[in-house]
Amino acid sequence: MPKIDDLIPSAKDIQQQAALKEAQKAEEHAKRFAAAEAEKRALIDKLSKPSGLSEDEKVKLASTVIQRAVRNGLSEVQVYRFPNSLCTDKGRAINQMESGWEKTLTGIPKEIYQLWSDYLQPRGYRIRYQIIDFPGGVPGDISITISWDG
Repeated sequence: MPKIDDLIPSAKDIQQQAALKEAQKAEEHAKRFAAAEAEKRALIDKLSKPSGLSEDEKVKLASTVIQRAVRNGLSEVQVYRFPNSLCTDKGRAINQMESGWEKTLTGIPKEIYQLWSDYLQPRGYRIRYQIIDFPGGVPGDISITISWDG
């Protein structure tokens, strides 16, 4: 017959085992968080640079998106969503609807604005950059919407 100490460990031993498990969980969580943050930084870095598309490719892409929206009976379409960190002021000028807000754009959001300015605006399209979420009460992601009705 096994001894009671072999069957039931002491409370101190159980506490040590629990502490080790918690430490392992915390370490795994920290690794996952660090990996997610690294992935997010890489994505933001990629988005903050030019897309690499030619002007023709950009125009064709815009045409495809607009035509699909029209076929679906829409008069506007969200063409992009991006983190506020792609604005030099974290989206403050967009949120305040300040004149010159477009000068705060970088990377792909800036390219989209330029595409609109060069090709879509002269054809009567409108563009709207708008903060679409407020995590913790501060500006978060920004959407870009192109519209063509009224």
